[in-house]
Amino acid sequence: MTDLEAGTPAETHSGFVALIGATNAGKSTLVNRLVGAKVSIVSHKVQTTRAIVRGIAIHDNAQIVFMDTPGIFKPRRRLDRAMVTTAWGGAKDADYILLIVDSERGLKGDVETILEGLKEVKQPKLLALNKIDRVKHEDLLKLAADANEKIAFERTFMISATTGSGCDDLLDYLAKELPAGPWYYPEDQISDLPMRQLAAEITREKLFLRLHQELPYSSHVETEKWEERKDGSVRIEQVIFVERDSQKKIALGKAGETIKAISTAARKEISEILEQPVHLFLFVKVRENWSDDPERYREIGLDYSK
Repeated sequence: MTDLEAGTPAETHSGFVALIGATNAGKSTLVNRLVGAKVSIVSHKVQTTRAIVRGIAIHDNAQIVFMDTPGIFKPRRRLDRAMVTTAWGGAKDADYILLIVDSERGLKGDVETILEGLKEVKQPKLLALNKIDRVKHEDLLKLAADANEKIAFERTFMISATTGSGCDDLLDYLAKELPAGPWYYPEDQISDLPMRQLAAEITREKLFLRLHQELPYSSHVETEKWEERKDGSVRIEQVIFVERDSQKKIALGKAGETIKAISTAARKEISEILEQPVHLFLFVKVRENWSDDPERYREIGLDYSK
């Protein structure tokens, strides 16, 4: 007789799973896929994720909190160092560590550095080979064998974050293996990111998607005002911080065309998430060396001191 038939509630499981990997390995796409909703922004630009974003999935009787961490790479600036430190810190706070490897790129470069770093981490480790639809099966098997020679992974998963292939197997495994215990968040919550911050992240994504070649990393978006209006709509004012006047001109575009396009795309997506009309106003401000400003780090969720 099952717990349901016996009239007793099934035992619940819950825990945190940190996704780590090199830049553009597909961590954010995978988190969105596993959660079943968009909680982390995605763009062509590497190092898009700057702080830990927690996406919450319910699978069977388990609540799985996926921690999307910044890509791990060789840091050059203060912002880079803070992001990499945050990624490793998130890994050490989790119940499981899930290493995402781009199967096309293999174990080269930053992945080698990550594998070395994982040797110092005590938590159980899982390996997910992503983008398997682009690689021959025999090459995937060799890649899995090579990685498992370096680290004793509890389990290896072959997945495609884009198509969803193999993702149910990953969820099934975690739902059974995470510790028994109560859920950390309400059942209908999909992220711990405040809506003001999520709205800013969406605008930053649209900015990157539109200007990923022209605009460097020296841009940041903050929600400054959020007003719920009597007609059921919300008025949102956001500021895009850049470091130079030349970057401001790029963000604005000729006759303001670029900023209008970014605003339209962001407003549409924010409105869909909120399920209410949105009036979005974007302002571009020059703030030299914002990436050395402690207040901006606090807003992003990074440690300035590192």
